[in-house]
Amino acid sequence: MGGVVFIAVIVSLVAVWMSIQSDSSESARNTARSSRMTASLGDLPGFRSDAWYLPDDELLGFVEVPAGPFLMGSDPAIDALAFDNEWWPGARPQVTLDIPTFYIGRYEVTVAQFTTFVEETGYRVDDEALGRAPDHPVGYVSWTDALAYAHWLETALEAWPEIPPELRRLLDDGWRISLPSEAEWEKAARGSDGRVYPWGDEPRQDRANYGGRSTTPVGSFQCSECPFGLLDMSGNVWEVTRSPYQAYPYDESDDREGLEADALWVMRGGGFNDPERNIRAAIRGGADPGVRRPFIGFRLVISPF
Repeated sequence: MGGVVFIAVIVSLVAVWMSIQSDSSESARNTARSSRMTASLGDLPGFRSDAWYLPDDELLGFVEVPAGPFLMGSDPAIDALAFDNEWWPGARPQVTLDIPTFYIGRYEVTVAQFTTFVEETGYRVDDEALGRAPDHPVGYVSWTDALAYAHWLETALEAWPEIPPELRRLLDDGWRISLPSEAEWEKAARGSDGRVYPWGDEPRQDRANYGGRSTTPVGSFQCSECPFGLLDMSGNVWEVTRSPYQAYPYDESDDREGLEADALWVMRGGGFNDPERNIRAAIRGGADPGVRRPFIGFRLVISPF
């Protein structure tokens, strides 16, 4: 429960920070730039220009991940590339967790989606964040930037008369749009069978964007074997989560006292410039909440937390 309170405080602070920033001249310059970009976006195939460039499907790109167990972590006897921060303490290096239903984005958040957020709020961002093609995953965003976008999108959807009925029901029932926990992220990436990569146990260059030099449009690599129909869970950009970086065992109710002083937040999935070892479903990295890098982005969840 402490973790939920902590996230709520952070989101509130981010909202205040957004309000302060909107009055600054730098924010005005960003808004002018994003307005020009949004005007030039036009129609993007597969995305709704009338709905903040969210995916054009029944739930605006959110995909249900049913409640149930999954295998979290890595066993070095099975996965020779596993890092020791993926092992659980004790006799078993992997543990079965059971988590409730949640909904996760089919794609990583795109430049077009993030641009509409900047235009509507005047939020101050790194210039590079808006510099890629509109259908690429946004990069150069920090953990706090990602939370700010999630908070804005939730507010926008709640006020939208055309919100899909299922999303309206979830938000009315108290579900929230945020970053995934690392348990949610890992279950979404690997399903329930403990596979090493989202598509199976061997690396495949035709299933993800890795070992390269730049991002690709979201969904460029089709993956019929991947759980829940999700794409780019490996590669393209690392995805920040709402979980603090701590050694296993994972526990979402961990005491988080003092994290605001020098916190690292878990990021998952690897990026476009990573080797095959860093795009496995159990890979864990840590990011400072303020750091912005070309290979760091995010995707969203709707959770009952």
